Amino acid sequence: MASLVQHVAGLACPPLSGASRRPGAPVRPSALVCGTYVLSKDEKERERMRTLFDEASERCRTAPMEGITFSPEDLESAVETTDIDTDIGSLIKGTVFMTTSNGAFIDIQSKATAFLPIDEACLLDIDHIEEAGIRPGLVEQFMIIDENPNDETLILSLQSIQQDLAWERCRQLQAEDVVITGRVIGGNKGGVVALVEGLKAFVPFSQVSSKTTAEDLLDKELPLKFVEVDEEQGRLVLSNRKAMADSQAQLGIGSVVLGTVESLKPYGAFIDIGGINGLLHVSQISHDRVADISTVLQPGDTLKVMILSHDRERGRVSLSTKKLEPTPGDMIRNPKLVFEKADEMAQIFRQRIAQAEAMARADMLRFQPESGLSLSSEGILGPLSSDAPQDKGQSADE
Repeated sequence: MASLVQHVAGLACPPLSGASRRPGAPVRPSALVCGTYVLSKDEKERERMRTLFDEASERCRTAPMEGITFSPEDLESAVETTDIDTDIGSLIKGTVFMTTSNGAFIDIQSKATAFLPIDEACLLDIDHIEEAGIRPGLVEQFMIIDENPNDETLILSLQSIQQDLAWERCRQLQAEDVVITGRVIGGNKGGVVALVEGLKAFVPFSQVSSKTTAEDLLDKELPLKFVEVDEEQGRLVLSNRKAMADSQAQLGIGSVVLGTVESLKPYGAFIDIGGINGLLHVSQISHDRVADISTVLQPGDTLKVMILSHDRERGRVSLSTKKLEPTPGDMIRNPKLVFEKADEMAQIFRQRIAQAEAMARADMLRFQPESGLSLSSEGILGPLSSDAPQDKGQSADE
């Protein structure tokens, strides 16, 4: 610092622009104030980066290919000789690198641009490409379905691939004759449209187990079985009635099932018992008279009901809570008790039915002694034992 002061000492400092000096006045040396400025750490880093940038910029200007052995001609040749099948209908692997409101751009390792429109992203109708799981970085196999003649952009599809797989899955499910579930998304006078494996399927009203309208079934899940699967004609027909018949076959008279109140009518309540609509008639709600069903049940209520009967041909199931009451009127006064005691009361009911049937068989045998059969105390039909009482008329003959 001292040497710097000595170096600049005695230097004349010019006057300010606005200052004036008398002619002939001696020039006096001005005072010189010296100081130092220390750069901060961030400023030093910025200065270093600026220097590196300037050096890189100068290299790009003077020797852009320095240290690079792969020439532009080599790159063009590699692109031309890359073996990628871009014919319409062919499958190609690509990576999503950018999404837009209309779709997504796909890198297919080719000089050709590839684009996935939003309506080709999946089987469902979506508003945003991300709803189909399409995000930058996703690697997927696409189908080439078209080419834009203006800029030679390849148009890709995921929907076409998913559609082929969905039809194959439907054919497999039809062959296995299994019950599947479909969500109702629309309808007309002839039936309803349900979404099955991502495909739109038709369910005629003649194949719906209960009398209803398309509006009543909208957004509901229906058990279904396949009737027709024709990919060439685009026909996919299913039956709710066939599915219900299979489910009803598993219902036994006198069994207790859990149900949910679907709707109330003046004559009773419709109960959903695992995809099957059963009718709980007003006369089967309680031993006591029910003047207004809404005072006992409300849509959405969960309850236990007993199966009284079911018509497999017509798909109708009759239910009862009356048979499950520990004491008459409990469904009105204490429905919670009926729910808790339902299985116990059902067992008692079945025992009474078994005893009644046993007595009926005993009466039948009483008038048919020649059958050689007898009824045990448990109600089991078996051979007539030697110590069984003989008919009085027969003893007299002997």
